[in-house]
Amino acid sequence: MDNNIFIGNKPFMNYVTGVVMQFTTKNSPEVVIKARGKFISRAVDVAEVSAKRFLDNTVSVKDIKIDSEGFQNKEGRDVRVSIIEITLGKNQ
Repeated sequence: MDNNIFIGNKPFMNYVTGVVMQFTTKNSPEVVIKARGKFISRAVDVAEVSAKRFLDNTVSVKDIKIDSEGFQNKEGRDVRVSIIEITLGKNQ
């Protein structure tokens, strides 16, 4: 079961809806919100809005992992980009 939500350029509420659907219709015990670079702040917002406003504190942040990974950009230069994974889980 794929319970990962990758944050990108789509409208903000698309991601919140995705997270909420994972918990409600798919009954996932946890959902992992993943983002890189400039989308990290959006991932944090998605996690907070999903948990506090839409799921009414029935889920909370269980884990946060941060890392960075290297890749080559279009110009061929080595670049490092930060990564965050926010795990939301149902409260016991």
